[in-house]
Amino acid sequence: MGESERYMDRRFRKLSLGDDNNALMALVGMNALLFVSFGLIQIIFYLTKSSETAFQYQILRWFILPAKLSSLAEIPWTVFTYMFIHIGVIYTIVSLLWLWFFGTILQDLAGNSKIIPVYIYGGLVGAIMFIASSYAFPVLRDQIEYSSMYGGNAGIMAIAIATTTLSPDFRLFKMLNGGIPLWILTILYVVIDFSGSQGTAHNLAHLGGGLTGFLFVISLRKGYDWSRWMNRLYNWFGDLFNPDKPIGKREKIKEKVFYNTRGQKPFVKRPVITQERIDEILDKISQKGYNHLSDEEKNILKKARETDF
Repeated sequence: MGESERYMDRRFRKLSLGDDNNALMALVGMNALLFVSFGLIQIIFYLTKSSETAFQYQILRWFILPAKLSSLAEIPWTVFTYMFIHIGVIYTIVSLLWLWFFGTILQDLAGNSKIIPVYIYGGLVGAIMFIASSYAFPVLRDQIEYSSMYGGNAGIMAIAIATTTLSPDFRLFKMLNGGIPLWILTILYVVIDFSGSQGTAHNLAHLGGGLTGFLFVISLRKGYDWSRWMNRLYNWFGDLFNPDKPIGKREKIKEKVFYNTRGQKPFVKRPVITQERIDEILDKISQKGYNHLSDEEKNILKKARETDF
């Protein structure tokens, strides 16, 4: 058992429902919340005896992605919003279950900061593929006036392929003859996704999302992290509303990692292995993965395991 596995159960407890640092839970919660909100609006339209067309034209059209460029020019924000809109109970539940399944594994392997960027990148490329294919094929061009797309399938496909590219032999259900490789379940997901798709343009959009997840991991292995700027932007925006972190003042690494003088006398030496230090290392595992730990940090976890700290 490795040092990271020793703290796995503890890490799962820390990244639970309501944890501010759980990006996967935030992503699933955002999709679920919007589904419930649009469902309530749809019920109101039904109770007021409005037609389904009225709901789609007055509400839904402002959030889903149109295939026609002239229509997109009127509502350009739908390139982003469409990937968070789900209509239909079964479709939504299945999509969020797949998101949770692959997202949990990716979060353990690559850290907490990769989930949302991969999802957004996959959704954006999926939007581009959907619009491009609608113009590229004559049979789709004839339907472009009424063609639209919603749902997080392109983003989920990006997370699924990114996870599988990162660790294709990751084993699940190990009680079944050593476990099932992740790539087999990924193939199953792709087949189910394509069989339930609404057409060629949607399939190509999902393929674009999957290709994005693959390239994300390949780029990450070469040292290029596409999520870095997105996380920095998020942290900067969050610090605007955090009085404990004034803008322009950077906390010294030495003060953050090695010393905590609150309520203590100055120049008091503290043990190298402390609960605070271990928590910081566990947070780093959550954010970046175990492979990003330094040799010193790995040794600290090893000593903590041997001494049952």
